Amino acid sequence: MKKRAFLDTAYFYGLLVSVISGIAIYRNWGDIKTLDHVNWLDVMAEGSMVVLALFWLILLLRSRPAGRVTHLLALGLCGIIFSWSMDLLDEFIHMPSTLIWHNWLESLPIPIALIFLSIGIYHWHREEIAISAQMVKRERYFREHRFFDKLIPVGGAAYLKKQLKLSLNDSKKQQQPLSLIAIDLDNFNAINRRYGVQEGDHILQLICQLLLLNLRDDDLICRLAGDRFVVLLNNTNEAEATEIAADLQLTVAGFTYRTKQGNKRVSLTASVAITVANADNSDSLIERLNLKLTQIKQQLKHSA
Repeated sequence: MKKRAFLDTAYFYGLLVSVISGIAIYRNWGDIKTLDHVNWLDVMAEGSMVVLALFWLILLLRSRPAGRVTHLLALGLCGIIFSWSMDLLDEFIHMPSTLIWHNWLESLPIPIALIFLSIGIYHWHREEIAISAQMVKRERYFREHRFFDKLIPVGGAAYLKKQLKLSLNDSKKQQQPLSLIAIDLDNFNAINRRYGVQEGDHILQLICQLLLLNLRDDDLICRLAGDRFVVLLNNTNEAEATEIAADLQLTVAGFTYRTKQGNKRVSLTASVAITVANADNSDSLIERLNLKLTQIKQQLKHSA
């Protein structure tokens, strides 16, 4: 984390020093224009470009981990910001027409910056292909951050409904079975009360990772609410879904966690329910699945 903060700061300080040096060069060789000679429309346009490019750089450094791709993109953006800053400075300082080299400060960084950006975007493209291949079980070829859970990097209830509508249409067209599995962690509220919400959140993240490892590439898992997950199984009949549900239930039962504070051993169990799509829409299918899960949990409670 300290290394990352240092690199972020280094980019901004390097850019600041470069721009100040450019200003010093312009001021030493040129004359400041009077206000009536300043083209304010150009100032607004070029100033907006500098601000936007700086905003892109901030977003890049705040949203990506350090690495080759981040460095290439950041260097490219820094070059563009510097070049556009010099272009903006030209609106306030008049340089003698006999000077040629000052145009290099405006023009030369752009092609170099674009080369860095192009190489960075190419490797970013390769990186995204690799990430997408690993995220199939979470995204189903559709990425929209608004629909993803804030705690666990899987889709939430809205994302599940969107994907379920698409899967129901495909299931009807191709006449293939479609199944859903609900996985609900038993007595999870007791864990939150005993060990704290932070420990509980970490356990949920780990459980989700375990469930992902036990799913097929074409399966999709979403967090419906709280400690309840739903798995969408395309082209899967009830018998196959029952087998997968049993495996997921055993996965949770085999999970052991040691708390960060106190090193307390935590074990879990889960209740599972299965439903197969008939003449359902997404809402009715999820409602039927939740009702079936509630009935199963009540039966287990009474039998205990």
